[in-house]
Amino acid sequence: MPFTPIHMGPGIFIKAILQGSFSLMIFGWAQIIMDIQPLIVLLSGHGHLHGFSHTYIGATLLALFSALSGKPLSELGLKILGISKQKIINISWLVAISSAFIGTYSHVLLDSMMHFDLQPFYPLHTVNHLQGIFSIKALHQFCLYSGILGAIIYYGIVFIIKKE
Repeated sequence: MPFTPIHMGPGIFIKAILQGSFSLMIFGWAQIIMDIQPLIVLLSGHGHLHGFSHTYIGATLLALFSALSGKPLSELGLKILGISKQKIINISWLVAISSAFIGTYSHVLLDSMMHFDLQPFYPLHTVNHLQGIFSIKALHQFCLYSGILGAIIYYGIVFIIKKE
């Protein structure tokens, strides 16, 4: 995927379905963390573009980092934005950890279908059997349409709740 934003479509859909049991901010933070290593390779011209960060072992470590750092950052961000009327906004550790893991694992899954240089099961297996299963256009459409559908569902639920 061309960096983090396109990965947010499925995250928006998941947020619509899981509502408060999922943190879109932590999911998004995990997307950013996942793409730091490829960004460094692109800027420096050195290294493997989709290296260790784009393996499931790397994604596991980055999910843990994303949850530990994303929970306090997201709570602070929500407080600053005034999203909640509560003075203290608390994202549970279960929500933080599951959102981060969904973020990193979905990132590897989607990128595995697109990029030939990914080795998602490294060091156990170096072949990427998912690459090319779907066209790049189909993957982009999936991400875009899942985000649109998720936004419709999310705001539909918010509208219904406010009406009651």
